[in-house]
Amino acid sequence: MRIGLYPGTFDPITNGHIDIITRGAALVDRLVIGVAINRDKGPLFDLEERVAMIEPVIAALSEKTGTEIIAHPFENLLINCAHDVGANVIIRGLRAVADFEYEFQMVGMNRALDSSVETVFLMAEAKHQAIASKLVKEIARLDGDVSKFVPSAVRDRLLDKLGKPKA
Repeated sequence: MRIGLYPGTFDPITNGHIDIITRGAALVDRLVIGVAINRDKGPLFDLEERVAMIEPVIAALSEKTGTEIIAHPFENLLINCAHDVGANVIIRGLRAVADFEYEFQMVGMNRALDSSVETVFLMAEAKHQAIASKLVKEIARLDGDVSKFVPSAVRDRLLDKLGKPKA
């Protein structure tokens, strides 16, 4: 069985993430969405909130793609998370050249830790390349419309979290 791991903080999950999840699901039999606790990033949403936003999205994608897709919170090394879930491939999304430099270093370190776990990069669709969770939060914080960047339920939770009215 081919098991893939797509890790991230997903704070919040965006349409760009959903694009990578959908395309990644076509490559594996089971896709684990590794939701990183990552206290260093200071997420807006706590772990339970992020998982709660992800689960309905991945349930719909699982039904659509026919691939089992589950959420799995983790706080250990990525390669250890891959071992925990039985993943033999890590799926990473790339938006721009700036992402590549960081991801290149991560692949090198992960391969040094365990060369049996492969990393696959998927380029974000052009319409999603500018989407980053950090920017989505900033746009919402400054009263911009984020409806084309996140699912409507995620938009509503983001606006609630920021104390903004839903228009």
